[in-house]
Amino acid sequence: MADTTTTTPEGTAASTLAARDGQDRPTTALDALRVSPAAHLADLMAATEVTGERSVALRELPFAVQLGLRAAPGSRSAEVLQEHFGLPLPSGVGEVSGDPAGQHLLWLGPDEFLAVDVSRRQEPGEADAPAAVLEGLPGQVVDLSANRTILVLSGASSRAVLEKGCHLDLHPAVFAVGTAVLTQLGPVPVILHRTAEQEYRLYPRASFADYMVRWLVDAMAEFAGEAVA
Repeated sequence: MADTTTTTPEGTAASTLAARDGQDRPTTALDALRVSPAAHLADLMAATEVTGERSVALRELPFAVQLGLRAAPGSRSAEVLQEHFGLPLPSGVGEVSGDPAGQHLLWLGPDEFLAVDVSRRQEPGEADAPAAVLEGLPGQVVDLSANRTILVLSGASSRAVLEKGCHLDLHPAVFAVGTAVLTQLGPVPVILHRTAEQEYRLYPRASFADYMVRWLVDAMAEFAGEAVA
């Protein structure tokens, strides 16, 4: 799915995206036209943040590079991908290799992986570049950066929020830091990646981003009230 584009006045959230997403890349004219799937809900997410003992916050991590990889384990294609990314391909359900603050690989299936780099933004014109990685070999490298956005749910109550609509056992003994799986939150299919003790990344498809943010905001609302003794 392509990025949504719309004309926005200077000074709006879209035109200040480069500064807001923590990247050092200079702002270009295209940034004024490029809008992430949940950008229109940035103010809502910020207003919903809860601080204190029951803290929980939600934000979008827009335009992170995401590459869909297909290669049979142990094949020459798998070796080439490992050499290219400088990381081993995860070998089982829930496994992640690499650094969640930069480039990392998520296991999605026996021969399917997602390469994510949150340290840089996907740029227009890069979409055809990954295909050359496996040139002449079976497998696939496809730019999926516009397919999903990343929502970051953090805080002491983040797990409790997710447990309202996720059928997974999210207890730390089962769903440890560094685990990532395909699952469902409410009615929305997502990739769920636990990146820290009190932080989770959710990958909904771009078309579900609006619904997913509103679902999470609603689930967060109770934690803004006084705790029941």
